[in-house]
Amino acid sequence: LAGTLVAPAEGQPLVLIIPGSGPTDRDGNSPLGVTAAPYRLLADALAERGIGTLRIDKRGMFASKAAVADANAVTIADYVTDTASWVGAARTATGAECLWLLGHSEGGIVALAAAQEVPDLCGIILVAVPGRPLATVLREQLRANPANAPLLDQAEAAIATLETGERVDVTPLHPALQGLFAPAVQGFLIDLMALDPAALAQQADLPMLIVHGGADLQVTAKDAQMLRAAAPQAKYLEIPAMNHVLKEIPDGAAAANRASYGDPSLPVSRALVAGVADFVTRDMGASE
Repeated sequence: LAGTLVAPAEGQPLVLIIPGSGPTDRDGNSPLGVTAAPYRLLADALAERGIGTLRIDKRGMFASKAAVADANAVTIADYVTDTASWVGAARTATGAECLWLLGHSEGGIVALAAAQEVPDLCGIILVAVPGRPLATVLREQLRANPANAPLLDQAEAAIATLETGERVDVTPLHPALQGLFAPAVQGFLIDLMALDPAALAQQADLPMLIVHGGADLQVTAKDAQMLRAAAPQAKYLEIPAMNHVLKEIPDGAAAANRASYGDPSLPVSRALVAGVADFVTRDMGASE
């Protein structure tokens, strides 16, 4: 496993950034069209405040490619195991007594699952994290696009089968669905569909910050509401102009939102940086 450690200033906290879904690297980029570098920019902004970060490449991907033969043959439990390993390595490297977990998107589900298993965590930060099971989110996303109407019956049948823990034969599916339900990823989809993020949030007995961006095209306000209802003790930060790659789109324009996914020159949300910094330093008397 490989990652980038930015050591904290003396006495300052350390945040482990857990990446989102698919082939997302330690910087938050993906060969699927994301070059916005949100995790690297967030780490840089937190470092200016003395806050350390550890951002990572997932097992089987990028510089962690040699960790497993097949990056798709993983489970959330595997990512939790890796999180525990990273926490131990970071503690050894820096002397930090406890670490904060910051999970982005799917990484938030990993963080919530890790909260049940990994000892001596300071708390968890959920940024743009779905609050409903994957099957529910997938159905909603597919229905939201009118162009998908001819595919919905096949798609919903496939989702229903995966929900039961059974694999799907993609041969008769429309070509547009064969990638979404590719055999190589079905095991992971089955594993992820079995998890309810809100239920995990309810079980987490740690300080928690839930962050939602009002310009997020992938995770909705409904998801944030589900997490908040499950963990009413959590702090909540709504950033109206922030999108899924942690950039602020002041006018909410769809074109600008999409363009930001490929723009590493656009800084991450200042409100996000301030909110995370305040949360992880709250016991140290620090403030924005």
